[in-house]
Amino acid sequence: MSASADHLWLHFSRMAGAERAPVMVRGEGAYVFDDRGKRYLDGLAGLFVNQLGHGRADLAEVAAEQARTLAFFPIWSYAHPSALALADKLAALAPGDLNRVFFTSGGGEAVESAWKLAKNYFKLVGKPLKHKVISRAIAYHGTTHGALSITGLPPLKQQFEPLVPSTFRVPNTNIYRAPVHRDDPEAFGRWAADQIAIAIEQEGPETVAAVFLEPVQNAGGCFPPPPGYFERVREICDEHDVLLVSDEVICAFGRLGTMFGAERYGYQPDIITCAKGLTSGYAPLGAMIASDRLYEPFAEPGAMFAHGYTFGGHPVATAVGLANLEIFEREQVLEHVRANEGAFRSTLERLTDLPIVGDVRGDGYFYGIELVKDKTTRETFDEDESERLLRGFLSDALFDAGLYCRADDRGDPVIQLSPPLICDQTHFDEMEQILRGVLTDAWARL
Repeated sequence: MSASADHLWLHFSRMAGAERAPVMVRGEGAYVFDDRGKRYLDGLAGLFVNQLGHGRADLAEVAAEQARTLAFFPIWSYAHPSALALADKLAALAPGDLNRVFFTSGGGEAVESAWKLAKNYFKLVGKPLKHKVISRAIAYHGTTHGALSITGLPPLKQQFEPLVPSTFRVPNTNIYRAPVHRDDPEAFGRWAADQIAIAIEQEGPETVAAVFLEPVQNAGGCFPPPPGYFERVREICDEHDVLLVSDEVICAFGRLGTMFGAERYGYQPDIITCAKGLTSGYAPLGAMIASDRLYEPFAEPGAMFAHGYTFGGHPVATAVGLANLEIFEREQVLEHVRANEGAFRSTLERLTDLPIVGDVRGDGYFYGIELVKDKTTRETFDEDESERLLRGFLSDALFDAGLYCRADDRGDPVIQLSPPLICDQTHFDEMEQILRGVLTDAWARL
């Protein structure tokens, strides 16, 4: 069996040579298997998705039972039990007064919904000029036109321009490449947060609706926030009446050892966008979770948020999402991550003895390993070198060695790891051993 180059158009993939794409046929725990029977450690949880591991019959049975009972009905002016129950559960789990749950099919749609809500809300409360969005350089927020406009990765955007106007970028929190205060995390965090204030003031606070930030920025290779960063961002947003959107499509549901990433770093967002781990990948589902304050104008007689998706809040997906979160509690998944995250970090940090490894960064079960030409100067690879290193060697070599992960150069070259939350020291050691062998080979080739 092979990927069909005649008919299947792979996502984010170079189609030349697609007929040789691996075909994955089953999963079990932290591993997936191809059509030849070869086993791979899933070091990326599929795509930051599979929190509970592969092959869970209990989640499959929930999906089957729901499909037998009510396979589909929309939540356009109607409701069904699993959507109601999951909305109640998410409202109880979300921090503060984030009690209003708007279901989508995935993460990009959740981001799109959040921007539309922000613009609509400010129009309803008499501030119609507030429509602009601030986000961070290199950050990825989705592929729909609005979410892509918020994304801070020019190479992903140029071929689709013109995009939605009125989005602006500020520096991210990559202290390894910090232009100032590299040796003072608190000062760097204050500086990075203050760039958001400067951007709001330059555009005019009366025109800025929202700031979109991930708890740990994914693209570029896992940038955690410096101390005090989100506290200062919250102050800035409050001062200028700007909504703080915590884009947790990756960081929610245990990835950082808490149900929501905002809890990990102690800040209160106005909106959380989430998806991926909400169902551990057993069905497609996302959500925008908004504060009561943002919901209030839409509760007035005759008001409506004129927005929605056919499959948002799908009965099967919401039933699986509810069961997924119940398993989190029953099997103490968050506690497992918190108990093992230090071991994961220390295992990956063993790789810093390699000359090609410049930085290991992240939190929870979410890490990036930045690759460099010179550890002392932090010199990175140029575009041609990065192409040869990542796509010419590392991606295939790591996969051939039995590790599925991401070798990426959205920013500087990195390897990203985001394994299922069930992983333990045996899996960490396996990752480290494969990475050590392949990176040693890569350096020798350089």
